Amino acid sequence: MTVAVVTDSAAALPRALQRELDISVVPILLTVDGNEVADDALAPHELLTAGPLSTAAPSPGAFTRAVQERQSADGVLVLTLSERLSSCHRSAVLGAREAGGSTIVVDTANAAGGQALAVVAAAVAARRGADLAEVADIARRVATRVRLIGVLGSLEQLVRSGRIPSMAGRAGDRLGVRPLFDVHEGRIRRLLPSRNTARAHGRILDQWRHSRPPEPRALHVAAVHAGAPADAESILAAVKAECEPATALIGGFGGALVATAGVGVSGLAWWWETSIDPL
Repeated sequence: MTVAVVTDSAAALPRALQRELDISVVPILLTVDGNEVADDALAPHELLTAGPLSTAAPSPGAFTRAVQERQSADGVLVLTLSERLSSCHRSAVLGAREAGGSTIVVDTANAAGGQALAVVAAAVAARRGADLAEVADIARRVATRVRLIGVLGSLEQLVRSGRIPSMAGRAGDRLGVRPLFDVHEGRIRRLLPSRNTARAHGRILDQWRHSRPPEPRALHVAAVHAGAPADAESILAAVKAECEPATALIGGFGGALVATAGVGVSGLAWWWETSIDPL
């Protein structure tokens, strides 16, 4: 037996990787046109045309069931979406308490690819035989070092949500304005926009290059997208052309993140493992 790893669907983990690393995923819930469905029930393009859309964190009971299903003498680690972005973490804490047993709940202070990389690092450490405290410590360390920068595919969802006026959104889309954002200390922060997605990707890659430490041991990356797999593949290919990552994955946004950022989002999450702190 090994430490079990549980997360929520905001991590945007590919299903094949979930199976390979035996990671349990608790779905965030969506209410689409009055009907409650799981985070991945509809494709991104379908979500925004299906009717009024809202999101809800998994209930404490959902986390209780997930923990109980995986509980063993080695314990369970639950890794959640940033508590500053969602009540997932609070639900996980309550659910783990109800489940009993040996469980640690960690707020990754991330989402999407940043959260995914912390989850993967924890799951890999668990498979190597690390105990619960060690696996939790690794997840925390990765979570503090990972960077996630993305670009919106359009201004449409910002207009729908009331974050920007519709006239400004239409004008920006005509000009090809593509807002960039990063996830920092659990919050989504806006960066200066680019004129198109290609330029935005160039800026993201520049940030990745400049972050390289003097003596890296390994690179871990996750390209993420919402209905834009070709953009995620392109940015990952650009990374691989310069450095072969130890971890490389492409993850699609679930409905909860699509509801916030819209369709066409793409971006890159990464962290550098150095020679002085191999996991």
